[in-house]
Amino acid sequence: MAIELSRQDARRMRWYSQLLGGSDLDPADVVRRAVALQGQDLPAVLQAIAIRSRPGTGVQEVRDAFDRGELVRGWPMRGTLFATTPENLATLLHFTGDRIRRMAARRREELGLDEQVIARSGEALCEALADRPLDRGQALALWEAAGIKTAEGRGYHLLMHLSVQGLVHWGAFEPAGDTQFLALSTVPAPRDPDAALAELVRGFVLARGPATEADLAWWMKLPKTTVRRAAAAAPDLVEVQVQGRPAWIVGEPRIPGESGVVLVPGFDEWILGYADRSLVAGPEMLAALVPGNGMFRPAVLVDGIAVGTWRWPRSSRAGVVEPVLNLVELVPAATRREIEQVLAAWPHR
Repeated sequence: MAIELSRQDARRMRWYSQLLGGSDLDPADVVRRAVALQGQDLPAVLQAIAIRSRPGTGVQEVRDAFDRGELVRGWPMRGTLFATTPENLATLLHFTGDRIRRMAARRREELGLDEQVIARSGEALCEALADRPLDRGQALALWEAAGIKTAEGRGYHLLMHLSVQGLVHWGAFEPAGDTQFLALSTVPAPRDPDAALAELVRGFVLARGPATEADLAWWMKLPKTTVRRAAAAAPDLVEVQVQGRPAWIVGEPRIPGESGVVLVPGFDEWILGYADRSLVAGPEMLAALVPGNGMFRPAVLVDGIAVGTWRWPRSSRAGVVEPVLNLVELVPAATRREIEQVLAAWPHR
């Protein structure tokens, strides 16, 4: 009989699985363990990796992992950018690449990007990247010089398509700035795809459990039959029940104590890692986190429940930058003071 977990137990287990209390891992191992982390917002994903890493890890240490080639960014699922490892990117694209290309076929046609144009753009870009890394602007200029139009979203779509083909990814950073360079993808597809997918399914659950089959299928955008088969091949997945609904964890249940106040950046897996987010946020809170324009705001968590949003402004006219806190849910005065203290001490600005 599956172990029954309360909603509070499930949240606290997720907090432990998600490493929101930190870990003894370096940034590359954090991402490898999690398979991939949402990477649409580059500063946010660097922060998401840093807070899950060993104490003292900052954004610069995460950037260093990209510079060493241990971490990359690409479009392995849903046409969405993720931070992952080169090996995981190759494995994910082996299973998702054809589906992503089919999903984007109509948009390619609208943009006039036929197979000949895509092939020419890939040849030109790969030839240039064999000599030196290129940033986005340089890649678009290269295509324009070759007579390949990049306006009106064509350039972005070409970059995504070539990444989904397994040709390129985002890698190292410009030393003195925040620009990320394109690089050639050289890791081959897995020799044993089924075993590789089972390991990724295990990683998803390890870093997010308790998680449901629906969560996993939504996150990977693979059929439920495929993820179910892969889960069956992962020997240490354990089924539990969260209010009567089946979910998976890795190994025996370990329920930690109250987690207190934790801040997560925008687009964090605490929110985006699941098809059903009701375990960690109510309807009004979800509306504040996801304002309807494709943005996922940073969240304030109290024992795993999202109670508000937060941000640090980029600048201030007076030269003094104050954090902006928007509490949606009611919290005791002592908890608000703790939130303000944690926000003031946030080290990853």
